[in-house]
Amino acid sequence: MMHWMTLGELKAYSVESSSLLKTARWIEDFAAKPNVNLGRAGVVCPFIPSSLRLKSLQIMEVRALEMSQVELEALIKDCRETFLQQFPQQGKLSMYKALILVFPDISDDQCDYVDRVQQKLKPFFVEKRLMLGEFYPGNQSPGLHNSDFRPLQSPVPMLVVRSMTEADLPFLSRTVDAPEVRVKFLESYLKQMSILGHSSRLTEAYQALSESHQALDHKKNSAGPVSMCPFKRLERVIRRILFLDKSLFETPNRRLNQFLSKALPKLAGLIH
Repeated sequence: MMHWMTLGELKAYSVESSSLLKTARWIEDFAAKPNVNLGRAGVVCPFIPSSLRLKSLQIMEVRALEMSQVELEALIKDCRETFLQQFPQQGKLSMYKALILVFPDISDDQCDYVDRVQQKLKPFFVEKRLMLGEFYPGNQSPGLHNSDFRPLQSPVPMLVVRSMTEADLPFLSRTVDAPEVRVKFLESYLKQMSILGHSSRLTEAYQALSESHQALDHKKNSAGPVSMCPFKRLERVIRRILFLDKSLFETPNRRLNQFLSKALPKLAGLIH
């Protein structure tokens, strides 16, 4: 029977499956440790040590190939609500929650199945400001700080549900995604950064959102004779940014000045 276990429960539990024990060792010996190839100081996943201490990381083994794709996708989607209902639901400690689905029956040469499921369901999680990450043997996705490092390689195929963080911007602004998808991703990202109070990458995120809207306009214009004057585009972007960052109205002078200093250079570029 499938059920969630903390890492401590997993190690204490008399399990027959070696996939869970391999996952536990990978978390403790790789994800929670520094790595000389990482390209920055600190451990591979900065949140893992606190997650283990708080016992807020939970793992479940799933026999994916014994289920239809519809059943598997429904199970993965259910993880979103499970995650959101877990304590703590808000605040800083909520950032240390994680759910890991381990797929022991998916062989190394079948891992493209994990990729396809992740790509299909990622928008479902991002709309709630969550991330769905794919890990498996041979995953060639490069590290953010060292392109030769492969942080998403794991001994067993798995999907990980976690909160969106400031460092996720590169995963949400990729030009390989359709512009309409990027717009939704970046809107969720900006909402999450507003909630967390993080601002170091806001200018970069707003720039990516502006570029995604321009790409979307170009895509729509290519499909038919639709046009929009520059000032109308400017008005739309301003309205969208104000909608995304409602805290602009909390202390108008200070917040509005911050907003104008960051956003207007980008907005002005839309007119030219």
